[in-house]
Amino acid sequence: MKSRRISRTRRRATIFGAATASVIAGVAMLPNWSAGAAVTDDPTVDAKTKATFQRLADAVFTDRTEALVGGGRKDRNKPRTDGFSGDVRLSSGTARSQDAALSKLDRRRGELAKLGEKYSKGSTTVTLGATNVKGRKAKAVVTETTTLTYQKVRGSEPGTTGFQARHELTFTADRRGDWQLTGITPADEDNLAVNQTATPESVPAPTPSAVPSASASTAPSAAPSASASASASGSVKVSTTTPAAPKAATSFPGPANPKDFTASGLDYKAMADYAKRYWSDYNPAYPNFNGAGAGGDCTNFVSQALKEGGWKHVPGYVYDYTRWFGNAEIQSHSFIGVNEWSWFAQNSKRTTSLANVYQMDVGDVLQVDFDKDGSKDHTMIVTSRSKGVPYLTYHSTNTYSRSVSSIIASYPNASYYAYRT
Repeated sequence: MKSRRISRTRRRATIFGAATASVIAGVAMLPNWSAGAAVTDDPTVDAKTKATFQRLADAVFTDRTEALVGGGRKDRNKPRTDGFSGDVRLSSGTARSQDAALSKLDRRRGELAKLGEKYSKGSTTVTLGATNVKGRKAKAVVTETTTLTYQKVRGSEPGTTGFQARHELTFTADRRGDWQLTGITPADEDNLAVNQTATPESVPAPTPSAVPSASASTAPSAAPSASASASASGSVKVSTTTPAAPKAATSFPGPANPKDFTASGLDYKAMADYAKRYWSDYNPAYPNFNGAGAGGDCTNFVSQALKEGGWKHVPGYVYDYTRWFGNAEIQSHSFIGVNEWSWFAQNSKRTTSLANVYQMDVGDVLQVDFDKDGSKDHTMIVTSRSKGVPYLTYHSTNTYSRSVSSIIASYPNASYYAYRT
């Protein structure tokens, strides 16, 4: 969960979609087709058409996945989307965008190969959700589930990496009533799948929690923290510290900095096991901040994993960044916010900063500032490590065992922050 852009607090990648219909004096406005051209009535979307929508979406995302597997484009069959024409097909603009995406993914595949990462095969399936039709436009939300099998280049890579992502597809009917896929936009808060090519946008997000009441189980502690001060009216104001974390280098290999798994008394295996269990099947014991403008669930998910491994609650005010707590009913800002978590982690001395992302090991945390504006955007946790490469699991987009090399190849211009827990 990102942080608002209020007094340097929470800011979050949130994606909004909207559709409008115009009616003037009860007369529907028709598209301005060429003079004299016959225009069909507004088409309907029956079960057969929906099935074709689904098959076209499957072709789009399968082509993207296959761009990351094996050889370059010359070594693959022609794109699956080429097999669609007539009633349902890509628009010319979407076809150009898809071709550009495939070229970019080909380059990403080459960059990963230089870093010692390859995929031996990939599998993508797409399920079609609700389809809404208004006039000559249809919008459908699809869920993509993709699995990539690691080729054993280093010898001890995880078996697979995978993700689930939702997309909103826009189909527009032409003058003959044939449907063309004219738009593909993310339906999740973030757009962090390995076969996606766009950089996530960062926009303000709403406040996720209210101040806890005195009767709440996570009520403020009796004595204010050292960072709190009393106003003239007697009310307590919290003046939190917001330390800046140092950036981590991304060069491979990283300098030696082995992790002592016994010194802290934490259970790092429990952290990793929790993340692997709930990467796509969310734990109902906590709120889900992914979707509906909630801003993303990434930091909330990482905090849950840390808690599972032994991080203890520090009760207090939700907006006090020296406090950290979260359950089904209430969460501190530091439990669910990207920047707020960083501030708490440093204020509490529960983490130390690492000089290089490749020094991370199981249970360590990586944060990313995609646009390098100084406000962090995303949080992930390391769930395995192989031959000097950490593998990350995260929410928004729900992903497991993605290498830090893949993250860097996708976002080479971002700023990275690595925390040893």
